Amino acid sequence: MTFFSIGKPALWHPEILKEAAAAGHTIGSHTWSHANLGKLKGDKATEEIEKGFSAVALALGAPPAPFFRFPFLSDPKEALAYLGTRNVAIFSHDLDSFDFKIRKAEDVIKSVMGKLDKKGKGIILMHDFQQATAKALPDLLEQLKAKGYKVVHTKAKTPATTLARWDEAVKGEVKGAAVGPDRPTSSVVRTLDEVAPAAMAKPGTPQAGATK
Repeated sequence: MTFFSIGKPALWHPEILKEAAAAGHTIGSHTWSHANLGKLKGDKATEEIEKGFSAVALALGAPPAPFFRFPFLSDPKEALAYLGTRNVAIFSHDLDSFDFKIRKAEDVIKSVMGKLDKKGKGIILMHDFQQATAKALPDLLEQLKAKGYKVVHTKAKTPATTLARWDEAVKGEVKGAAVGPDRPTSSVVRTLDEVAPAAMAKPGTPQAGATK
């Protein structure tokens, strides 16, 4: 899977992001604070993009993939052009699970499989901070396999390159306090442990491509 991590929460619990990366998942960025880039201009939009990548890199202890997803799918031309200059790939989705509105694991599966049966294949958008989604993933993967779908793992040839200016800006904001293992994470980590390794994936928005 590919996780598009928001910078701020990545720094709150970096061990979770590291666990996802260690399991083999791809980690990209989803801005610094999940701001709507369609409402930002110039330096403000650039700051959201760059601080997002710098924060994810700081949390991981290594550069993330040069993969980016726009919050709210709001992709203004100026931001698209900027990401092009940074050699960053932009991801959207084909199927929205709407898992943020769903409270039961079985309903998450029903939402995904129903839309996938109609579409046939595509990138599935899900959110890993939803409890129902975490519980649904093992069964969802089994159903995908049973129906002949293949989960495609997208990898980058080279990692993202962060900029020193924004690396320092992120370090200055967190002041070292948020980056560490001393924050309570037991409930979240336990959820990750319960999910099959192939199902684990962010802090941010995970996406998986399913095809036959």
